[in-house]
Amino acid sequence: MLEKHRRILLKLSGEYLGGPKGQGFDFAVIDQLAAKLCQVHDRGFEVAVVLGGGNFFRGARDLPVKMDRVAADHIGMLATVMNSLCLKECLIARGKVARVMTGLNIPAVAEAFEKRIATRKLAEGQILIFGGGTGNPYFSTDTAAVLRALEIEASMVIKGTLVDGVYDKDPKKHKDAVKYDQLTFSQVLERDLKVMDPSAIALCRENDLPLAVLDIGSDTDLLEFLEGKKIGTQVR
Repeated sequence: MLEKHRRILLKLSGEYLGGPKGQGFDFAVIDQLAAKLCQVHDRGFEVAVVLGGGNFFRGARDLPVKMDRVAADHIGMLATVMNSLCLKECLIARGKVARVMTGLNIPAVAEAFEKRIATRKLAEGQILIFGGGTGNPYFSTDTAAVLRALEIEASMVIKGTLVDGVYDKDPKKHKDAVKYDQLTFSQVLERDLKVMDPSAIALCRENDLPLAVLDIGSDTDLLEFLEGKKIGTQVR
């Protein structure tokens, strides 16, 4: 498993960084995430991360005032950049070389994403965090994560959630929820399972990019999965 999945991309929601309230920065949670990423990186994996922005902004549909969709999406992209910068600093504090690359042109804050530079920096041992989504409105951070994973030639996308895989219904609300160990991308789409948005799932399917869904709240699941333990749900 170590060699097969040497370069990975981890996708996390912004709400996760907000801790129990799902808002703002919960620095204890962010530092724990940084510790897990360092642990994986120390074992020889090349690590890239894409974060959502929902701990600061969840889009125009949740606002009490009318807002243009493009403007709302730009606000959301900037929220992901804030999250990326915060995680970068936590990684640096733990002794790692970390870099933020963005889909937006904001050179005073971070450099623009460029495939050649990104792949070289990953190979050199830097941890990369991709902020700003795709740089375009109407695309989710799920789709941005899959796009970046394809561009950097990652072997897998890992979706970090607060449950231990994909279920047929919400396990927090339904005691009889059934966990899937394996799924196909077509099954995810046909059953409308809320793994990632349909565009991201379709992009994975079209490019044969494996996806795993794990409990990011666990101290060990991420590393143990990468080292070969059967954890979470795998989608192919």
